[in-house]
Amino acid sequence: MASCVFCRIVAGELPSARIYEDDKTVAFLDINPIVRGHALVLTRDHYEGVDDIPEQLLRELAASVKKVARSVKQGMNAEGVNILLNNGRCSGQIVPHIHFHVIPRSTNDGVAFQWSPRQYSSSELDEVAARIRKAHGA
Repeated sequence: MASCVFCRIVAGELPSARIYEDDKTVAFLDINPIVRGHALVLTRDHYEGVDDIPEQLLRELAASVKKVARSVKQGMNAEGVNILLNNGRCSGQIVPHIHFHVIPRSTNDGVAFQWSPRQYSSSELDEVAARIRKAHGA
């Protein structure tokens, strides 16, 4: 897709600090990192999100995420990593090309992902579970 910034990076039209690539996926450092070493892992081919990526390619993307996460953790001497996928604009996906964020983490690094948990009543829990099961035919 000509207007997709990630497709342009994959094609070599825009610069990037690549840290991993194979025949299906590419990883490079995020130019607006949350912390040093924050990387993005994405498919070479354009897919917006998990709804339209072929399942086998999603598996290959996940395998690349695992490799990159190990390398980022080791290379940045991190205690752990966050692996994050924003799927859809409302969830924070800015570039509509499927990509995982791999974010190295250390205790007291100042990064916080916060949300306000909600609690279900028993009837709500059952109703929501039934709606989701029905959506995929279970």
